[in-house]
Parts: sequence; C-alpha cells; structure tokens
Amino acid sequence: MTTQGNEEGATVNDVTSAMSERVTSRRHARNPLANWPYPPPGGWTADDLDSLPLDGPNGELDFFKHVELLDGALIFMSPQRRFHERLIRELTNYLDAQAPEEFAAVSQMDIKIDEFQRPCPDILIIDSEVADDNDRTSYTPVEVHLVVEVVSPESKFRDRQVKPARYASAGITHFWRIEDEGGKPVVYVYQLDPTSQTYVPSGIHRGELSLDVPFPVKVDLNDLPSRGAAG
Repeated sequence: MTTQGNEEGATVNDVTSAMSERVTSRRHARNPLANWPYPPPGGWTADDLDSLPLDGPNGELDFFKHVELLDGALIFMSPQRRFHERLIRELTNYLDAQAPEEFAAVSQMDIKIDEFQRPCPDILIIDSEVADDNDRTSYTPVEVHLVVEVVSPESKFRDRQVKPARYASAGITHFWRIEDEGGKPVVYVYQLDPTSQTYVPSGIHRGELSLDVPFPVKVDLNDLPSRGAAG
C-alpha cells in the first residue's frame, strides 16, 4: 500500500484503492479459467461449470461441451460410440412417451448434488414442471426420480462405482445401469435403501424391460437401436 502525504498512515483513497484491488483479485481468482489448467482456489465447484465457455482456453472447439464434476475434479467425456448415442436417444423417447404427466424424460442434463458434485447422467426422469424451463442447466436431486447411465469402455469405474454412490447419497430413488452385452443392452435396476443410503439391486433385464417404478414402463430392449456396438 502506498500513501499520499506523510508515511505515517494511509489516506481514505489508499484504503479504497486497496479494497478495490482485493475485490478484483477475488473475482479474478473465481474466474474458472484464470489459471488454466490449474483449478481455481479451493477447487472446481458446481457453479464454475456455468461459467465455462463452450470452446477451450486456447480456442479448442467444443472443449467444454461435455464435462462433469465429481469430487471437485473436472471429468471430460470421450466422444460417444454409435451404440451409446442411439441407446440414449431411443430410450429417452420410450420413457418420455410412457411417463405420466407429472414426469418427463431428458437426456444428458446435469444434477447439482452439492458444491463439488455435478454429474451429467445419460438419462434422467424429472418433475415435468421443471422440464420446460429452457434456462436450466442442471436439476436438483429432489427434482430427479431416476438416473440412467449407459456404460462406455472408458467410464466403467465411474458408472459402476463412483456415480451410483453419489446419486444414492443424494437420495435419488431409482438408478439403472445399462451395459453392452454383445451389441444388446442389458439393464441393471437398483432402488434406494433409505436407511443405508445405498442402492439395492432389484433385477437384471435382457430382451424386455418391464417395471412398475418409478412408473409403469415396458421397453423391448432388442428393439432399441444397438447397431454400431463395435464402432
């Protein structure tokens, strides 16, 4: 701090200037890309994802298009295989068509679980009253009733271990994990045990998926587009 006048004390202008510098410094520190590729002070947060541009800090196209936050770490998702893309699109349509009016199916939208957890599931069943809010970039756990993850080769550990634990601890009642079994989808169904806050397996479905929760749904799994499973 510099002074105006003698050296024994700072003027009001000095104090105001110093405060302004500190505020500017804090704002700069919260800029998620200020010190890329290092995380901001305190780590990445769920709110930081709303501040990320679509392209990367060096102009890389769509660099931040598919990114999620787990335990304060940014997870960049690999390009989807055709099996993965077709399955998400068609199953979302099936679920949305069969959902009662209070529910809606959406794909690849974030769940803001807490300050350091913001995963992006493949499919969600949410409250229909929030589905038409086009300004939303994420949903809260209380607005989500089912999470579906389609496992990819590079996401096996996250989809089988890490993310289900985060969804369960957030109180999301239903979780499905879909695996590629020789080009055919296999659905592993789980339901939350509210006492332990963990998921309990309730069935494995091949060929046909028929369930009563979170609402009555029937899907011919073999009818879902699964071509390109090896691509």
